[in-house]
Amino acid sequence: MKTTLYKYICAGLLTVSLTGCLDLDPKDSLGDNLVWSKADNFQLFANQFYGWSHDLQSGTDYQNTLGGGVHSDHRSDIVCQSSQNVYSMGTNTVPEKDGNFTSIYKRIYYTNLLLKNAEGYANQLEIAQPMGEAYFFRAYLHFELVQIYGDAQILTEPLDIESEQLYGARNPRGEVIDQCIADLEKAAELLPQSPTEEGRLCKAAAWAMLSRVALYEGTWQKFHVGNGSNTERSTALLTRAKTATQQIIEKEGNPYKLFYNADLVNKSISTINQSYRYMFILEDGIQCNPLNLSKSANTEYIWSKRHRFNDKLSINITHGYLANACFVTRKMANMFLCSDGLPVEKSKVFKGYESATSEFQNRDARMDNDMLWHGEAHWDNDGKWRTSWTDDDIANSKTADVRSNSGYQNQKWAVEREGADYYESMDFPIIRYAEVLLNFAEAIYELNDKISDNDLDKSLNLVRLRVNPTMPKLSNSFVTSNGLSMREEIRRERTVELYLEGFRIDDLKRWKTAETEMPQVQLGVKMTGTWFETNWSKQSRPKNGEGCIILYDGRKWDQKNYLYPLPSDQRQLNPNLKQNPGWE
Repeated sequence: MKTTLYKYICAGLLTVSLTGCLDLDPKDSLGDNLVWSKADNFQLFANQFYGWSHDLQSGTDYQNTLGGGVHSDHRSDIVCQSSQNVYSMGTNTVPEKDGNFTSIYKRIYYTNLLLKNAEGYANQLEIAQPMGEAYFFRAYLHFELVQIYGDAQILTEPLDIESEQLYGARNPRGEVIDQCIADLEKAAELLPQSPTEEGRLCKAAAWAMLSRVALYEGTWQKFHVGNGSNTERSTALLTRAKTATQQIIEKEGNPYKLFYNADLVNKSISTINQSYRYMFILEDGIQCNPLNLSKSANTEYIWSKRHRFNDKLSINITHGYLANACFVTRKMANMFLCSDGLPVEKSKVFKGYESATSEFQNRDARMDNDMLWHGEAHWDNDGKWRTSWTDDDIANSKTADVRSNSGYQNQKWAVEREGADYYESMDFPIIRYAEVLLNFAEAIYELNDKISDNDLDKSLNLVRLRVNPTMPKLSNSFVTSNGLSMREEIRRERTVELYLEGFRIDDLKRWKTAETEMPQVQLGVKMTGTWFETNWSKQSRPKNGEGCIILYDGRKWDQKNYLYPLPSDQRQLNPNLKQNPGWE
């Protein structure tokens, strides 16, 4: 009996046409043995791999990560949409088919095909880059399998459809992670020091991905196996995560730094720096920000999915995520610290919830960068847009009215300039330097349940102070004197910094806190006793005991939800694929 999966991967090479700055159009004839004698064709074949980043079974990077894909924040606890997300509610069931499962293995086949043919190529230096890319993406894809399903079959050969290995059991997740790390180490050896062109991988991308993989599995082992204490396995992985980040952070001449420009200040809130917000909406070829900065000004993206000005996307990003299109929850709003570095429940400078805008005052500047406050001028790529980024532009603006859905509104990923639908050209960050810095801090802390102020200053505090120059640093004395938890503050920083970039649900899973966080009621703004109570007459949703809007209740999280179920069609075709616990 032949599986659907391997019918796919033996059906012939993909012919793809993908957006981006690379020529991603390999030909069917690349399956002919003759072409593997040409170095250029190895690279042409490897170009197709770049279409797979944050694009599993369908859609695009933005559509899957910001919308409904397996890593989307909409499957977590901090944002939601107008309809219930079954994964966020904990009510998903065993699927008959799963496009993620089949597409990932199909793509692994192509990485193996390149590496197999590379073995017989005379001059290995000539094909070092495409080989490095193949090793990287093979690791990237196997890591996807671990995050989604846990155990997974390791494939390192382009197997024939008759191979017995195709019908074997899954390898334990630890073996898969070890294979990922080995592949990423090999990729780091082969890839160039700097990208040969925009959007291509380099050594830093391999080290950064290795830190992500090792941190993920190291914390998974600590909290799922060690019950919060380090095991020999978690210690080894967390150490590997730390040393991988050091290959970037401590490397002489490190070209990566956090994107920051002191002149990116919103004129209507002169004390708030907008560097964080504009980093995500830099475009080329058009004026799109007050300083007319282009993508070349951004040295934070280590690896991104490139989009050019004339590339048509399958989603209108601004329309899909601006204002009430994305329901930001009260939980997410409360995660932003106050300007004194303290949470809202501890801060003396927190202004409360009484007015429509009071909770936005004296807060982490990223709250303003990410969210709209009531009455804020903004532009939406839909008849209201900026033209010159002067005070005159206020006449072309819209005024935010947050009285819909959750009462909290998003503006991350929203462009301001006029543009045709589906032609926004921001790059999507798959790996950025801020994540590397946060990986470093978390890995060090979880190794020994402590971290020095010096290590915080060269990692997390750089991220924290990017747009909050006067906020107190996170330090051991600050944590102790204010009754804080260092672990929780490290995790808070990660959640706030990587908001809407596809990390939150995977973080909750590896920390084993999903069982606590996910069943919580998703809330909107506080109505009772506030401005909203007398100024939002059309609000008809129920309220909780504190008077906050209830968006979604009845959420649950069972232990089985830490892994997705295998699709039933693949288990029927290969009985050795045992189902994940709880999904039988």
